[in-house]
Amino acid sequence: MKTLNRCALAALALVGTSAAFAQSSVTLYGRVNTTFEHQKDGDVSKTGLFNNSSRFGFKGQEDLGGGLMAGFQLESGFDSSSGASDSRGIFARQSEVNLSGGFGMVRLGNFTSESYYATADFISNHNHDTGSSADALYAYPARDVNKIAYRTPSLGGATFEAGWAQHEQPSGTGGKNSLDLAANYEIGKLGLGAGYSKLGDQNQFAVRASYSTGPFVMGAYVQRDKNVFIANGGNRTNLRLSAAYIMGVSEFHVNVGRAGNYSNVSNSAATQYTLGYNYNLSKRTKIYTYYTRINNSQAATYGVSAPGNDFSSFAVGVRHNF
Repeated sequence: MKTLNRCALAALALVGTSAAFAQSSVTLYGRVNTTFEHQKDGDVSKTGLFNNSSRFGFKGQEDLGGGLMAGFQLESGFDSSSGASDSRGIFARQSEVNLSGGFGMVRLGNFTSESYYATADFISNHNHDTGSSADALYAYPARDVNKIAYRTPSLGGATFEAGWAQHEQPSGTGGKNSLDLAANYEIGKLGLGAGYSKLGDQNQFAVRASYSTGPFVMGAYVQRDKNVFIANGGNRTNLRLSAAYIMGVSEFHVNVGRAGNYSNVSNSAATQYTLGYNYNLSKRTKIYTYYTRINNSQAATYGVSAPGNDFSSFAVGVRHNF
């Protein structure tokens, strides 16, 4: 009888465990993205392997019943050219726990500004805004850590998110909280977005539009910021245009960005452009090449080591998602 009872208890435990597993899931994901490049910063050239935001992570979700879900995401960056881990910490890219349901989603932890995703993230298109061809002109005045955010459910195709990141420093030390607001609207092949963020005396506001028709994908954003790249620099307008032509497994990309002068700093404007080609070996793996260039005015330092330097890079690379 004791043996039978033990078997029954073991069976009940197994059923209970299976039910718990059926209600939750954990996924391992990541990306390895590496380029071979010849770069030039002013008169200084270098050639070598470069990492393009390689990362791995874990994300999961549990059904709590009644439409309530608990979720998490932990993401770690690493240097794919050397294998070195992110010097900022093991999950410095993202460490988030959230609760979601019919009311929307509440998020707690460390995660990228949603205003960035709403306006600039996908506009570069060709290499997902990473590496030497990443958007060097976008202003990002936001704190990613110690953050709480609320995202609304979809309201006729529109979602809104508000985030607040605390500085968590002793009183009188000058730490500043960070505010982040974002809106997205998707209808068919048209996408619209807007974002605002503020950190101390730095702030930015941007709007974005993207559209696809047949083999063409087009996007643009316009941004207005204050003091982000230059302390007390004043106001600046930044815009970027992008286009892609998709032909089977081939993708042809072009984008150009223009940052105007800061109102308090003469000769601080810059232009960046990129030409790229992607060849998709599968849904998860591609090989690609691009040429990118930043032309800085005399007082501008976008992507370079000294004011007035120009930057350029010719790259070939491989990206694999898993």
